[in-house]
Amino acid sequence: MNYFVEGIQGAGKSTMVRQLLKENPEYKLYMEGDYSPVELAWNAYMTTAEYKDMLEKYSQIRNEIIAKTVEENGRKVVAYTQIITDISGFHKDLERYEIYNGNISREEFQDIVLKRFAAWQGNKEIFECSLFQNIIENQILFYEMSDEEIVAFYHKVKQALSGKEFTIYYIEVDDVRKAEETIRRERSDEQGNELWFPIMIAYLENSPYAQKHQLKGMDGLVEHLEHRCALEKRIIYEVFRNKTDFIRRKL
Repeated sequence: MNYFVEGIQGAGKSTMVRQLLKENPEYKLYMEGDYSPVELAWNAYMTTAEYKDMLEKYSQIRNEIIAKTVEENGRKVVAYTQIITDISGFHKDLERYEIYNGNISREEFQDIVLKRFAAWQGNKEIFECSLFQNIIENQILFYEMSDEEIVAFYHKVKQALSGKEFTIYYIEVDDVRKAEETIRRERSDEQGNELWFPIMIAYLENSPYAQKHQLKGMDGLVEHLEHRCALEKRIIYEVFRNKTDFIRRKL
């Protein structure tokens, strides 16, 4: 059996996957940002030529980059956010090679996602937000896909996962705004400087969908996440109902 832990930011996914691992120490845990067999968020997805150029450009941390690189079907996948460096612009430069944020066409993005799910041969693995969150965010915010188009895509995901053993644990919060306010406080430094919230808001506000629908600040984030929650639950009921256990969290 394998486990996908899903829910919005601040729902408690990280806490739950660590608890699952504690109870099942023989399992392999994939957190957001790790190199994962199914999820590419916070990973650069590069051609051999792009990778070679990048190693030359950042030759002073060449060994660190190589240590965080996996070769996959002729591509180089780099877990670049796990590379600690004070080189100015490194992480922003590598972000350009993610498959998210509208960096590649909708068709290419969906093809990569489906092929990776189909190729996955998981056995005793736990995944944090690898089935819904980053994929659906990209589809809504950058490709401006309708709910019906996204549900149709997840029917294809279901086909790609056919024959694989997995359970989805979906953490459902009773108050989206409260969840975001909580994570906003928690992801601040000791001086109270917010670390996560400004990045999340910039990500939202710079997307085509948010600009079209005038989503800004906390109000815009809550509106977007309430929509995403409703869509994810629709996907579960229409596509993955017999594969999902709901965990309702009261804040």
